[in-house]
Amino acid sequence: MSNPVASSNPVASSSAVDPELSYARGDSAPPLLTGTIGGQLIDTAARHAEATALVDVPSGRRWTYAELLRDARAVAACFRRLGVEPGDRVGIWSPNSPEWVIVQFGTALAGIVLVNLNPAYRQRELDYALAQSAISVMVSTTRFRSSEYGAMLAAARPGNPQLREVILVDTDDWARLSADPTPDELAELDRVGARLSAGDPINIQYTSGTTGSPKGATLSHTNILNNGYFVGELVGYTERDAICIPVPFYHCFGMVMANLAAVCRGAAMVLPAPSFDPAATLRAVAQERCTSLYGVPTMFIAELALPVFDTYDLSSLRTGIMAGSPCPEEVMRQVIDRMGMREVSICYGMTETSPVSTQTRVDDSLERRVSTVGRVGPHLEIKVVDPILGRPGDRESTDGTPLPRGEIGELCTRGYSVMLGYWNDPEQTEAAIDADGWMHTGDLATMDHAGYVRITGRIKDMVIRGGENIYPREIEEFLYTHPDILDAQVIGVPDEKYGEELMAWVRLRAGATSFTIDDLRAFASGRIARHKIPRYVRVVEDFPMTVSGKVRKVQMREEALALLRAAEAADEETRA
Repeated sequence: MSNPVASSNPVASSSAVDPELSYARGDSAPPLLTGTIGGQLIDTAARHAEATALVDVPSGRRWTYAELLRDARAVAACFRRLGVEPGDRVGIWSPNSPEWVIVQFGTALAGIVLVNLNPAYRQRELDYALAQSAISVMVSTTRFRSSEYGAMLAAARPGNPQLREVILVDTDDWARLSADPTPDELAELDRVGARLSAGDPINIQYTSGTTGSPKGATLSHTNILNNGYFVGELVGYTERDAICIPVPFYHCFGMVMANLAAVCRGAAMVLPAPSFDPAATLRAVAQERCTSLYGVPTMFIAELALPVFDTYDLSSLRTGIMAGSPCPEEVMRQVIDRMGMREVSICYGMTETSPVSTQTRVDDSLERRVSTVGRVGPHLEIKVVDPILGRPGDRESTDGTPLPRGEIGELCTRGYSVMLGYWNDPEQTEAAIDADGWMHTGDLATMDHAGYVRITGRIKDMVIRGGENIYPREIEEFLYTHPDILDAQVIGVPDEKYGEELMAWVRLRAGATSFTIDDLRAFASGRIARHKIPRYVRVVEDFPMTVSGKVRKVQMREEALALLRAAEAADEETRA
């Protein structure tokens, strides 16, 4: 699969760009890595053979870099033994585990495209991914939570004749997949590795598919290896660092920003649990003396809210990454002050850009690190353009010229990180990446005069109330300042008079017993504009979430609409 915009220079010069416009270009140093992921692991294992590479805290298993390379090569040789050729697709369906990491690097060594399957998938989504990417071998756990993966894969096989093999890692299958290779098999693997190109596709990650079928973002060695490298560069990773990874590997946050960032520097990957557990995460930090901790904002909120939080020794932490969704300012302050993560970095991006486009730096002021998502990364370009509110890919009403600094528009990214395209979906690829190589993110943002970016929401989340554009993120940030509110999300709901109205969903702090619409109005009156005060409020224990920890606003809107319809029906019945 080739990049549909590969003929254009991804970091073409924009010499005439007005500094008053929302455009920024990243540093050109250090240079881009030009090798493959497998080559990087081989190089790191040569330089840091006895350094700790991987720790699975639940099982107590540990690997040095020499051992990780050995096991990854064994898995790569076994895939070759099974007839999997470079460019073929191998799927992985599992929560976080050491085997996930070994398969990630084993497939890379053999030039096999790893297809990440979301652990939350049900039968229909599994069938779609298997067929759409033509997976020939599946690596999976037998079950996870309430999902019987083994049974679901057995049910999928009759409709997917290309699926030749299913390997269940928590059975004897793993011993077969990781059996010692022969010298001839290793020699053949080396010959395969020498023929691989950094521009080859190596990973497919499916988007959530909240509108239509999921799309398979196809990423190359260059895409994800460099993104991991520069993320680690900007937080100063060395072989002395240990990264606690509670975020899922099936997503770029885990497999790129954590695993590849670690391997580029010889740092340790520390797995606290198969899926997110706040107590297990802090135990792992304390036990392994981790210097870095990852998470989406909701994960850090859960960790900080533990009643026994102060009993964990987190003094080893210096940095970490918060990403996945905009971070509440108060949460960031607590992460710095209470967790000691003085050099914590906020990253922004999307799967289609490998994922990180902007990042805060360790020497940024506190204000910038709590209120922005940083500035453009090395070898990348970003710009903010007039948002198109029509159908995806319809950009006829804009010429792509950046907006003046400070104005809200759609954030676009160009450079080495932009995906090759959506797997076998040229129409959706063309809708996402324009003819000049810009990836249109669908996110609303502003850029200040120093190049720092603030995400103000999603184009699809923007609420138009009586002709006024309202950005839910602004209202959410305001609600976080209420002493009884632990977390808040704001959505738009239909309204006959104004077209849309605001509804606030809130989670309350321990000890707070209620929060009504009257409480909200009293708190907001005179502090934010009247049209920005939500008309409805709903108190919940938890928000609907994805496996990766993102809030599912689509589901919130569906539930809100059902509640409003039920209330309207009750009112009509009362009046009757």
